[in-house]
Parts: sequence; structure tokens; C-alpha cells
Amino acid sequence: MKLFRLLFKPDLATPVLALMFASAVCVALVSTRVILDGNLRYAFLVWNLLLAWLPLVFALLLCEHHVQGGRRRWRLAGWGVTWLLFFPNAPYIFTDLTHLTNRYYPHYWTNMLLILSCALTGLMLGFVSLYIVQSVVADRFGRLTGWLFIAGVTGLSGVGVFMGRFLRLNSWDVLWRPLSLFQSAGDWTADPYNDVRPFIFSTLFAVFLFIAYLMFYALTKLPPAERIAGARQ
Repeated sequence: MKLFRLLFKPDLATPVLALMFASAVCVALVSTRVILDGNLRYAFLVWNLLLAWLPLVFALLLCEHHVQGGRRRWRLAGWGVTWLLFFPNAPYIFTDLTHLTNRYYPHYWTNMLLILSCALTGLMLGFVSLYIVQSVVADRFGRLTGWLFIAGVTGLSGVGVFMGRFLRLNSWDVLWRPLSLFQSAGDWTADPYNDVRPFIFSTLFAVFLFIAYLMFYALTKLPPAERIAGARQ
């Protein structure tokens, strides 16, 4: 009930409903694909889309604690760290394009559009959560800090997506497999010049996220359509 109330606050109801509609369409498309194929090859997209919703949930809980003026900073920090750990799951779906192999070439464009639909929905879920958390950071520490925060998050997310796609590590591995996580990270940081591909991928993905979020942020500053349409009057 609390989660429902947070999701459907007056200021968030419209984007949340749009994201729910987009998610429902994606699930319907994946389900249709599974039924027609007779196998679960692309069912993983539904799971990845579900994971993409978690950052939004954690961002709302973080924002609520901030608005209520909670004195327990450890709880605010806890929600923030949890959000950061799960945020890369939102843009991660774009890397599922790797499943478009020549083996499935007869359905290449269908599969590509299916993955991109889920990826775009996941990205928007992540950006809405990022916008909420940036608002909290800016309110507490100023607008400049808010944008420095965005730069840091996109950079860390680039690394997180790389670790998820190529090292097959998940957000919860911080708790369940911390040794594997630190060992994998340590193997690369010990000799980063031996293989620069992780650095290049992480950097490019971080740049992609930053630019995409910048455009998303700019769009949130557009005036209402009624005001634009009536500008000539």
C-alpha cells in the first residue's frame, strides 16, 4: 500500500502510468514471442525489465525519507547505496542486443525491436529514478553537486554494466559473492593496460548514459504542450 501511494503521487502519476503501460506492452510482446517460438529464449527480458523497476522503487523510498526529514542519516545512505547498486540494471537491457546473432537471422529485425522496446522502457525507468535522486542530492548539497553526482553515477554505471554483461556479476553479488566481485575487479585494476577493452566499454557506456540523461533532463524542462501551442496567440 505504501509503495502504491509513492508510485501514484500527483507529480509522478503520469510518468509512472506511462512506464507501466510500456512495461505491460513489452511483457505482452515477449509473451507472444515465446508462444510463437515455443521456447523461453527471450523470457529473460521480462526478468530484466522487472529488475529495471527496482531503482525507481528505491529512489522513491529515498525521497520519502528525505522529505520527511528523517534524522537517521544511515537509513538515507542505505537507500542511496541500494539504489546505486541496482541502478545499472535499468540501462543494462541495451546489452541484450548481443543476443542478435546470425543463428536467428530470419527474425533479426523482430528480435531487435523487441529488445529495444524493453531496453528503452528500462532506460526511462532508470532515468526517472535518477532524476528523483538527483533532486534529493541537489536539495541537500546544491545544483552543482547534483550534476557532479550524475557524472559519478553514470561513470559507475558504465563499470557496473560491464561487470554484469562480461563478468556475469549481479547487484546482489555484493552481499552473496563479495569475494568474486572484488577478485574480478582486482584482476583488472591490477593491470588495466593489459586489456583496455573494459575501460573503453565502461567509458563509452557512461558517455552514452550521460548524454541520454542530459536530453531526458532537458525534455523535463519543456513547457506544457498547451503553452507551446498557444505561443502564437
